[in-house]
Amino acid sequence: MRLLLAYTACFVLWGSTWSVVKLGLEDLPPLLFAGTRMVLAGLVLLPLSGLHRTRLGARTWGLLVGVGVLQIALPYGLLFVAQQWIPSSWSALLFSTYAVWLLLLGRLLLPDQPLTPLKLVSAGLGLAGILALQREQLHGLSLSGQVVLGCALTLLATVSISLANVLVRRSLGHVATGLSVCVQTLSSSVLLLAGSFLFESHLPAHWTPRAVLVIAYLAVCATALTYQLLFWLLSRIPLTVVGVMPLLDTLVAVLLGVGMLGERVDSSLLVGGALILASAALANLTPSTPRPPPPTPEPDAEPEAPRQTA
Repeated sequence: MRLLLAYTACFVLWGSTWSVVKLGLEDLPPLLFAGTRMVLAGLVLLPLSGLHRTRLGARTWGLLVGVGVLQIALPYGLLFVAQQWIPSSWSALLFSTYAVWLLLLGRLLLPDQPLTPLKLVSAGLGLAGILALQREQLHGLSLSGQVVLGCALTLLATVSISLANVLVRRSLGHVATGLSVCVQTLSSSVLLLAGSFLFESHLPAHWTPRAVLVIAYLAVCATALTYQLLFWLLSRIPLTVVGVMPLLDTLVAVLLGVGMLGERVDSSLLVGGALILASAALANLTPSTPRPPPPTPEPDAEPEAPRQTA
């Protein structure tokens, strides 16, 4: 029962982030919103990260910060900006193409990850789903420039996170996941807040009770709590079951977008969503070529966790 509750909490909390971000953007500029969320999340994760007893070289610290730019600062800035213009259900579905980009980038950067026919089918389904999701918008690009831009930024953010995960697999496998998440979160929050100072100083920020609750929920419940639950689950359930979690949190995101925010359900959403979810499922369930053993991890290292949602 505890396993089921922890597993359900992870994908429900992660799936809820898309709708909650949409609410927060009504009060706060996107970069300020994202940066504040990451500061609080990093501070909550800090006591649990083992940072005080960790000894890493300068190169590893540099890699952690650099990967943090690709995994948090850049993509979360793009995602929060993009969600001003597109429905939260679209954001979640487009982001679920992460698994496909991971396969393609893994083929380019990891020599032991060949492109199999199943992986190519997965990529094709993902592309078809993206086109189907935007079918109505593609008929009138001149009237929906912001929507198209929002979709493009979301896909760019997804590619960035996929690239970061490939780099983590290749160069940071010896660093504990909790420590890696904490360092990347805190360092990226500085960049996001600096970006807000440079580009959003003219925009109003309304620190309403809703804005404060949204940031607290995203930082504590949807980041710190979910990662601790996930770390506990990783040693107790098969990795194939963990791989299904991104599909479940995407389904939660779509349902909440429709039910809580009143986002429209049309044929584009149904067909595009079905194709993208099928693509992600195939990508997650496609067996990988056996890989050589990773470097010996540090004492506190955990298995790699799936990507975090918005």
